[in-house]
Formats: sequence, C-alpha cells, structure tokens
Amino acid sequence: MENSYSKSVNQVLKIAREQAQNFHHRLIGTEHVLLALVIETDGEAGKILRSWGLTPTAVREEIERYTGYGSAPKTSYMEMSPRLSLALDYARRRANDDGVKEVNTNHVLLGITASEQVLSAMILKNLNVDIPRLQQDVEDSLSQDQDFGDSANWLGDDNTTTGQKKSKSTTPNLDKVAVNLNQRVRNGEIDPVIGRDQEIKRVIQILSRRTKNNPVLVGEPGVGKTAVAEAIATEIVNKKVPQDMLKKRVMALNLGSLVAGTKYRGEFEDRMKKILNEVTKDGNVILFVDEMHTLIGAGGAEGAIDASNILKPSLARGDIQMIGATTFNEYQKYIEKDQALARRFQQVRLSEPSRDDTLTIMRGLKSKYEKFHHVTISDESLKDAVDLSTRYISDRFLPDKAIDLVDEASAAVKIRNNISNDAELEKVNEQIKKLITQKNMAAASQNFVKAAQLQDEQNNLEMQREAMVEKLKDKVSAKAVVEPEDIAKVVSDWTGVPVTQMKRNESRQLANLEKILHQRVIGQDKAVSAVARAIRRSRSGIKDERRPIGSFLFLGPTGVGKTELAKSVAAAMFGSEDNLVRLDMSEYMDQIASSKLIGSAPGYVGYEEGGQLSEKVRRHPYSVILLDEVEKAHPDVFNLLLQVLDEGFLTDSKGRKVDFRNTIIIMTSNLGSRSLFDNKAVGFNADNADPAKARSAKVEQAIKQFFRPEFLNRIDETIIFDELDKKQLRNIVTLLTHKLVVRLQKKGIELKLSRAALDQIAQDGYDPENGARPLRRAIQNDIEDKIAEMLIVGEIKSGDTLKIGSQHGHLKFEVVNPKKETVKVK
Repeated sequence: MENSYSKSVNQVLKIAREQAQNFHHRLIGTEHVLLALVIETDGEAGKILRSWGLTPTAVREEIERYTGYGSAPKTSYMEMSPRLSLALDYARRRANDDGVKEVNTNHVLLGITASEQVLSAMILKNLNVDIPRLQQDVEDSLSQDQDFGDSANWLGDDNTTTGQKKSKSTTPNLDKVAVNLNQRVRNGEIDPVIGRDQEIKRVIQILSRRTKNNPVLVGEPGVGKTAVAEAIATEIVNKKVPQDMLKKRVMALNLGSLVAGTKYRGEFEDRMKKILNEVTKDGNVILFVDEMHTLIGAGGAEGAIDASNILKPSLARGDIQMIGATTFNEYQKYIEKDQALARRFQQVRLSEPSRDDTLTIMRGLKSKYEKFHHVTISDESLKDAVDLSTRYISDRFLPDKAIDLVDEASAAVKIRNNISNDAELEKVNEQIKKLITQKNMAAASQNFVKAAQLQDEQNNLEMQREAMVEKLKDKVSAKAVVEPEDIAKVVSDWTGVPVTQMKRNESRQLANLEKILHQRVIGQDKAVSAVARAIRRSRSGIKDERRPIGSFLFLGPTGVGKTELAKSVAAAMFGSEDNLVRLDMSEYMDQIASSKLIGSAPGYVGYEEGGQLSEKVRRHPYSVILLDEVEKAHPDVFNLLLQVLDEGFLTDSKGRKVDFRNTIIIMTSNLGSRSLFDNKAVGFNADNADPAKARSAKVEQAIKQFFRPEFLNRIDETIIFDELDKKQLRNIVTLLTHKLVVRLQKKGIELKLSRAALDQIAQDGYDPENGARPLRRAIQNDIEDKIAEMLIVGEIKSGDTLKIGSQHGHLKFEVVNPKKETVKVK
C-alpha cells in the first residue's frame, strides 16, 4: 500500500524545516520534527505532547543545549538527516500495518521515539517524559481513531483489511463496543456466582422461549444482577444449558463506547443498525446491557431516535436476544413508562440475600480474595462482615457491602505485612538494574555478544526474583490473617462509630457508664441509669435491631440537667458532643414548618435540600437526637415520630428510607413544670401526702392529657427529673468553677474555694423555677468579675494563691503571696 502524508504531517515537516533554518542547521533532524509537533495545533501527536507539559520554549532550549546554533545559510531546500529518514520510514510501515492510507502525526511521533539513540528521544527524557508511557498514549489514540474516529470504518465494508492477521469475526463492529463474557469465563476472570440458582434457572428458561425471550434483572444496587448475567455465560461455557443455547455467547454492551465519537446526526443510528445486522446474521449472540435504563435517550440527539426505539423492532421480531439489568427505581422511572419496551422483557426480581446465603457467597469468594491480597481470611471475620454490615451500613445491600468490608480489611492487612522491604529481594532488584544499564551500554557500542550474555544473566536473576517473591507471598499469607478486629476497624472507618469488639477495658467502661455520665450530670440517678441500660443493651448486641438504641421523654423544670445528659450521652456513646443533633421543636409549630423535618414536597422551594432531620441523620446515622420542648411541635410531627420510634426508619420527601436504628432519641418537655412549684395541696389527706409523688402524679397527668397513647407507648422510658438538693447544687458549683480554676492555673494563680463559699454561691444563684442555669451567672457576677478587677489593678499576680470563703452571707477574698503573706481584699 502506498502511504501519503496527511495534511497535519506535511504542516509539521514544513515547520520543522523552518525551525532548522532558524537554528542555521544543515539538515532537518528528529529534534526539529519534535519541536514542530509541539508547535502544530491540529495533529493528535501535538495534543499528546502538550498533555505531558511540553512547550515550544522548553524544546528549543534543549535543542540549543545539545546542538547550539550552526552557520549554514538559509535555503529553500533542505535535506533530512539519515535518522529522520529512518523514523519516517518506520512511520510509513506503521501506517501500512494499521491499514490506513495516510501517515498521521501519531505515526511520526512513534517513529522519532522508536530508538533511544536519536536526539528527539534524548530531549524527551531530559524533559521528564516517560517514553514507554508516551508511546502507550499514542497507541491508545491510534486505537481510538481506528475504532471510532473514522465514520467510514463503521459505514464501509465489514471485511476491512488490516496488517495484523486475526481470525475473522462474524461481529467485528460489536466486538469493538462489547466484552465477550464467555471468553472472560474461559480466562478465569469472572468470580463464581453462588446462591442464585433459582434466578439463573429462571433466566435460562426465559431465554429458551420462542417469543419475548428477553429477561430483565431487577433489584437493588449490589444484590448481584451483573453476577447473574455472568453466571449465564459460565453455564454456557460449562455446557449446563439446553442444547439450543450451547453455541450462544453473552456480549456485555458498553453504551458509552457506542455513543463516543458520534458527532453528526445519523452516525449513532448507523452504528446501531450495523451492530443489529451483525447480531441478527450471527444468531448466537445474547446482548447484556447493564444499567438498562440508559438505553432511554442514548444517542438521541435533536431530531434523532434513541437506542431503545432502534432496538424495539428487532426485539419484537425476535431477531436479537437481550438480558437487561436495572434497579427497581430506574425500572419504574424509565422502563415502565415505555410500555412498548417493557412488554418485550420478562422481569426477574432479585431480592437481597439472607444472612446465611450471604455467608455462603462469602465463603465461595474467600479464596479469590486470599489469592489477590496474599492473606488468610478467618471464617469469624466473614461472619462479622455480614453481621456488622447489616447492622451499621444500612444504605447499601448484601452481599456487596459485606464483600467490600472483607476486601478493604484484606487490603489493610496486606499493607501491614508488605513484602517490598525484604533485604534479599532489594539486593536482587539492584543487580537487575545494573545488568540492564550494562546491557544498554553494550548494545549502544554494538557489542551484541556481550549484550546477549548480559540478557541471559538478567533473565536468570528475574526468574530467581519471581521465585523469591512467591516464597515471600506464601510466608506473608501464613502470617497475615484477617481477623474480626480488622473488619470492625473498617466499619469504624466507614461510619465513624467505635465498632470495636468488646474488650476488657470497654466492658469495664460500660459497666461503670453511670459514673462516667455522672461526671457531667449531677444527681438525676434514675435518668442516668435508664440511659446507661439502653447503651449497654446496644453495645452487647441484644437490643431489638429494628428500633432505635433508646427513646426517652425527659420531663421536669428547666435547668435540672436534661440537655446536659443528652450531651454527655453523645460524648460517651459516639465519642464527641458533635454527634448531637439538636432541634428546637418550637420552630415546627405549624403544619408547613413540620414538613421541613423530612423535606419540602416536590415542586416547593427547598425540595432539593432535603429534610432538616432526615438529612442530618442520613449523613450522621450514629447520633443522639435531641428534640427540645417537643410539646410545642405540630401534631403532624408526632405522626412522623411514630414511624421512627416503632420501626427505626423515616421516609423522606424523596422516598428514601433514613435509618434511625443507631440513634438515641431524647425528647424534652416542660409539661407540668408549673405544678412542681405549686405547694398548695388539695384534699382531706393533704397534710399526709408525699410531695414528690404528688408532683410526679401531676406531671404524668399533664403528659397523658397532651400526648396521644400511641405516642407514649412507643417511648422506652418517660423520666421525670428531680429538683436539685443542696448537696447537688454544691457539686454543680464545683463543676462550673473548675473551668475557672484551670484558666487561672494557666496564669500561674491557684484558686481555692471553701465549702461555705460553694454553698453561698449555690444559695445566691439557685432559683427553683429556673434550676441550675442562674448559677453560671452568679459565678460570673460574684467571682469572675471580682477576679478580673483584681488582675487589672495588680492585687493578684502570678504565683499567688486566691482563697474564697464566706462570712455573714458574703464572699470573702484573700490573696496569699509566695512569701506566705495574706492580704484581705475588700
């Protein structure tokens, strides 16, 4: 075949001549062509070179460094150097092998980089270009041009001749945009499919029908739809199908490759028509389209028809067979709307496998992951992967999420036991590098006998290295074992929850959880105990997994520790107060505002933003949810909460299920608080009545009058917080002043408060109706203001000790300096 230069190549050679003249060189060399390729804007080679960061200025500087400026006069005719002539001959041969008539810039770039001895290759190396990777980029570009760049290749004769001798395919155009799953099975590239026998049998049954023999696999993401299609190819290869299916091959169609490069109207239709003609003529092809809903609209440019409408006639006539796969939502949204398309397919529903089925699948895949990661996976870790993924990863489906856990845990164990640090292996690698350098030097000096000897030595060392690597892999596999702790660590990384196994220190911490919570919450033993019991039930794994960890209604006056207990639980259970989702229910008093919890209805402002409760829990499913002053919410809010408290799920405005099973729901209310301070008892036995029981009875009566029975019955525990006594108030003051003590210590001042001072602050700051909240203001007004004044006027300095006592109902301040001298402060 006589090859001519493309327009871009002629332009490159013209620019190369001009650049050679500018350098006053006598001949046009490969370096000038390299510079011209970077300058020229239309050719593919120039785009590839520029993607590597090459600029005309950088290439010119390298040419000047290597050759400098010559003394040849500028002439209209210049000869090519012998090495450039050889490079262009290589480009022509390559174009001929590719079966194209024109030599393009990609062929030229391959020509000037074919040898490491030419100046163009040396310049590229100096500019940090990896020549093998550059050549691969060029090969990829040529492959893409051959497949899709030239529409005539699609529209022309099927029997396109190429320089490479290949076995003639009956479906050459389909082969460009589809993967032969039968061949992948033969090559061992497909994992075994376990536990889907019924679905596989049903698909084979549909494929064996006379008409409408096109199954569509419908199921949630990750349940194994693609695996079933691969299983059909496996059954065909293993000859476990009916006689008339033995010659069938399953081809996975890539719609992206099919659409790619169709710039003009009609190109996509022609490609589809050509492929359908091939499939019809062959008669033994089963097309598999993953994400089948993408057929709707694929290739449908303005005024054109899409892929689904092109397929309909062929499907109706039975010319082609197809297996589709899509999710329930996408099937409903796209396929069901098009009844003409939907009626040509038979649904095969794939449900999420059970725990036992998933475990069977995991055991079947275990060897594949052990071989890939060079680890040993224990059976206990497989069980934990299934159980923990079911419990903590609610937005994905089995077996996909369990397999991902094992895969990532295996990768983590492999990284911990890396074999690349072996000293012997490093030594062999260094020897191989030296041999390669010596071999290249010998070849460059044309000492081919020595180069051949060095090549033999290199081959022997490489074989030795492979044997060492295999031994090391076996050694590592025996030592690197994936344990349940590794699975739990991955779950913790994914979810942010400490899902470690219950070790001794954690068990001790859970057993003493009341003490931990009491470090921040003073008193309220009943409330703290109830919450601690709920957390223990969750961490020990015996709670009902369909419901939240715990749901509580905290009642009582303001300032007795309801919100503080919620914060303490967030810190103890989830590691930080940041895992507290707090909603003030007074913001949801009307019906429209209440819808904000799950998101606005479609068509309303804020629909895309999601719900204020549902979105927070969806993004942080392991949280304490605090619904403050819940009695102020609209009745519709309680209807939403019924579903959460009973089933552990909430459906938002977009139809997504939000998982509340790993949350603690705390609702606070001030209902009946006024009656707690009403000391006027009524009745004949008023003098003998227990005040605490009487107050509790009034609060219970208030909540029964306000909340519906079905709401109260779904709450785990209703807790009435007690009033604070004198001792508890003193402890709260100690807790609040501790922060001030720490701040003064940073200034070198020691603060000491007597018990009398603590009692005085508690007495001055406590208000029965407002609880302990005024104590903070009392500390600020009586102590912090005084200390600030003393610091400013210099009455107290670093190294001093400040003692605060009480006398005659007033706080007394004394400063003890380092000399043990006491100074009373007025």
